[in-house]
Amino acid sequence: MKPLRIQTKRAAVRLEGLTKTYQQADDTRIVLKGVSTSFQPGEFVAIRGRSGSGKTTLLNLLAGIDEPTEGRILFGDLAFNELTREQRTIFRRDHIGFIFQFFNLIPTLTLLENVLLPAELSRQDASQAGDRARDLLDRVGLGGRFFDTPDRLSGGEQQRVALARAVMLKPMVILADEPTGNLDRKTGDVVMDLLDSLRTESETLLIMVTHSHTLAERSDRVLLLENGVLTEADSG
Repeated sequence: MKPLRIQTKRAAVRLEGLTKTYQQADDTRIVLKGVSTSFQPGEFVAIRGRSGSGKTTLLNLLAGIDEPTEGRILFGDLAFNELTREQRTIFRRDHIGFIFQFFNLIPTLTLLENVLLPAELSRQDASQAGDRARDLLDRVGLGGRFFDTPDRLSGGEQQRVALARAVMLKPMVILADEPTGNLDRKTGDVVMDLLDSLRTESETLLIMVTHSHTLAERSDRVLLLENGVLTEADSG
């Protein structure tokens, strides 16, 4: 299948009337209610809200892992949620980096193999991909441990590998779901400093779900998700 084209690699992302409901027995649970907003290239947006408010659901919709009940998700001029499942998978592989709270590294692969995985799935030139993966591991402080497996790393080190993997293909957007939630404050600051540096150099949009006031204060703006409605936080 040919690569999907978007207007620009650094396009804006827009949500138009995004609604998500779940049917539970005879009840309909409304998670998102007609959410409309936009995100700009290079922006760092924090999304906050109580547990169960739908923050992770929103990230899953943006990643194409889940589908909205109504509304549209646009990457530039591309209506993402109107693609087939296969097309969404390919687009996600090539244009979206995902950082999870629990790292999601493949335990049987080395650190280098974990970081290289997106490039291998995209069938990129092996030599160039190998150079970039080694460079990224160097930059996150793990250059001497290419052939270790994740079980030999601390939580903070594993998250640094996950970060390197997420930016391997210089994605259009990084989606981060509580990426420092399992780390102590000092280690979390190190991971965020690295993420800020790596995203800034490629003008990558970062959308992060977090409960942390400290992380939210580092963002360009904060959105609150309450009762299915997404609003701008009071800057004051």
